[in-house]
Formats: sequence, structure tokens, C-alpha cells
Amino acid sequence: MIEKITSIQNPRIKNIVKLQQKSSERKNQNLIVIEGFREIALAIKSGIEIKAIFFCSEIISSERIKEINNNENLVFDISREVYHKIAYRESTEGILVLAEPCFLSLKDLKLRKNPFLIILESVEKPGNLGAILRTADAANVDAVIICDPLTDIYNPNVIRSAVGCVFTNKVVACSSEKAMHWLKENKIKSFAAALTAKQFYHETDFTGSSAIVMGTEADGLTQKWIKGTDEQIKIPMNGEIDSLNVSTSTAILVFEAMRQRNFYK
Repeated sequence: MIEKITSIQNPRIKNIVKLQQKSSERKNQNLIVIEGFREIALAIKSGIEIKAIFFCSEIISSERIKEINNNENLVFDISREVYHKIAYRESTEGILVLAEPCFLSLKDLKLRKNPFLIILESVEKPGNLGAILRTADAANVDAVIICDPLTDIYNPNVIRSAVGCVFTNKVVACSSEKAMHWLKENKIKSFAAALTAKQFYHETDFTGSSAIVMGTEADGLTQKWIKGTDEQIKIPMNGEIDSLNVSTSTAILVFEAMRQRNFYK
């Protein structure tokens, strides 16, 4: 029989709030919070293991929950008040799950013969990371490598802004040094996006094994990446300011590379 939870003081509910708010709790418990039917379905398809399902029967039927899992021991029916306490937004169909995260290493990556990758240095804002993961999914890049990360890749805000694309991409977090060594080892040419570059992105050949390296909006790339990449590239700027949002810049560079590759057709 499915357990009903009607109090926001319930220990399970209080724990979900902790998991949403603190990266340390997610790490210590080895659990992540996924909200929304689409995001959950993508997570399951990627091999993520669901540990508990919380649904509001006033919003979503128990029959739909069976599409995810038939084990009633993992399912909890929560009241609308409780759902509002733990949900980031009401448009997520009344369902939220706890799941065990899957972390990949560079050794786990299986690349195409002529790969294309996105490398991010010290990405800070979950919204930017989420938007870049959506671009990566749309372009079907081989992997997204996050170096010296300042945000948790399974932060609920990342999952939400990525509309689940954190589960559709191969995402690796590692140090910059490891990433640089791995690129050279796999003969992947690296292109640093930098305002100081003299070469424009649309005049650059991305048809070979390639990786674009993006920095933060505030500071750009550190010198170790600017000096450690094969080439520096930039996007022409004709306005009053000298930078675009990092997720927008990434999309511009990625889809120029995809155009040159005939979109992998």
C-alpha cells in the first residue's frame, strides 16, 4: 500500500528540502532530486536508479506513476501542501523523485572517430550550465567536460534549466590538468574562446577532432587554459559591450562546428 504524507514536518520531506538546498547533503547521501515527468523519464533512460518517488495524487494519477516504477515501497503520495513545499515549480506535473547519481570519468568516454566536445572552466551559474547542456544535446556533441567546477552538475537548478539534458549528455567533472592531458593523449585539438584572440570562429576549421573551451562570464578563461590550448578564437563584437552570455557564445561556436560537419549527416 502506498504511504500517504500530509505533513511538511515529515522527516522524508525535510530531508528532500536539505537535498535540494545543499550540495554537501547530496554528496553525503549520494542522492539527487529530480522534478518533472520528462526529466525523470530521461534520467531513467540514461540508467539512473530511482530510490523514492513522491507524487501528489491531486495533480497526477497513480497510474502514471506506474509508468516509472511498480514498486509501491518506493512510492509516497503527498498532499498538495507538501508538494508545494518541495516543488521548485507547480508546472512539473506533481511528481518528484530521489535518485542515485551517475558520475562519469574521462576513461568512461567512448568517442566517435571524429569527436567534438565542449569544455567549461569553473562554470558558476546553474542556469548557464543547464543552457549549455541543452545546446550540447541539440548538437549531439560527444561530451561536456566541466573543469574545476564551482557548481554541482546535479544541482536541482541545473537539472531544471537543462530540462533533463544533464542525463542525455555524457558529462564529466575533472581538473583542468587532467582534461588538458586527456585532450593531448586523444589528439583532440582545443580552441579557447578568448577576447584577446585574433582569429574569428567562423574562419576556424572545426572539422577535425575538436574541443571548444569556454570560461566564466566574469573573468573568461584562466591563463593556464589560454596558454594550454592549440588555438584562440573569438566571436566578432560590433556593439557597445564586449561579451555575450557564456551559454549563447557556446551555442554560436557549437553550431558553427556542426554546420562545418554537415550536422553529422
